[in-house]
Amino acid sequence: MHANLYDLIIIGGGICGFSAAMYAGRLGLKTLVLEGKIPGGTIITTDIVENWPGIKRISGEDLALQVIEHAKEYEIETRDGWVSKVRLGGEEGCFTVITEDDSFEGRTIIFATGAEHRKHPAKGAKKLENRGIHYCALCDGPLYTGREIAVIGGGDSAAKEAILLSKYASRVHLLVKGEMLRAEPVNSKRVYDNKKISVHTGISVVQARGERKLESLVLETKSGEEEELTVDAAFVAIGIIPRSEVAVSLGVTVNRRKEIVIDRASQTNIPGVFACGDVTDTRFKQAITGAGEAVTAAYWAYTHVTSGDFVCPHGEEKP
Repeated sequence: MHANLYDLIIIGGGICGFSAAMYAGRLGLKTLVLEGKIPGGTIITTDIVENWPGIKRISGEDLALQVIEHAKEYEIETRDGWVSKVRLGGEEGCFTVITEDDSFEGRTIIFATGAEHRKHPAKGAKKLENRGIHYCALCDGPLYTGREIAVIGGGDSAAKEAILLSKYASRVHLLVKGEMLRAEPVNSKRVYDNKKISVHTGISVVQARGERKLESLVLETKSGEEEELTVDAAFVAIGIIPRSEVAVSLGVTVNRRKEIVIDRASQTNIPGVFACGDVTDTRFKQAITGAGEAVTAAYWAYTHVTSGDFVCPHGEEKP
């Protein structure tokens, strides 16, 4: 096999990418992981993970490192750098994956590219990003020890951010746009039991005010009334945006939310192209479910490569 030709190329170096790599390595596939600039994925910004079987409590960073270490017990290869394009065909492979300084060919592809935080649309939020407007409580929370802060969001991620930030802040205002907090019951109870956290429902944040740093948030109620909340920081947790641009350029089908559409085999509309984790259209987005999708993708990639009638998606047979 040509040095730059692989049975499987995995794009993404988070929990999903390395879970797929671990299983592909066990199956004996020549596997390359293109892990990007920061191995581990977005879970490394998670303070505590409590839903990984067999491990009661572990930091997101430690969990990611354990999965990566496990995968590297097998004969897989890893490279850093961003993938700029994937195209059909190649000298020997079915797909050519192009990075900023090299190219690789693969018989199958797994997109494990994850997602990024959705930015808040409020007026002034972009200008004050990293100057009071933040997207990672674990990263920036300690900067606001003893201060009054806000968390914007109404889901489980927002609840967990508020719980973590209550360790540092004097007061945490959890600003929920809907009529109720939509967190897992265990985290919802932790929020309401925490005397440092105040939950405000039916609230929209319409403006972030401040010159050099955040000074206050302008809030709007369901009735249209506005009020101003003075805070030193606001941590945003309003969802994620899938990193599916490269997959789209290949011709992979996505839904209206730009999530890659997969079937029960984690396969996309293109034979030999799979996806897993936060970039996909699966509703329940957790590290544990993404890892399951990743293993499924690796298994079916193996089946695809080793089948007797293996054919590239553009119709050209490859040895």
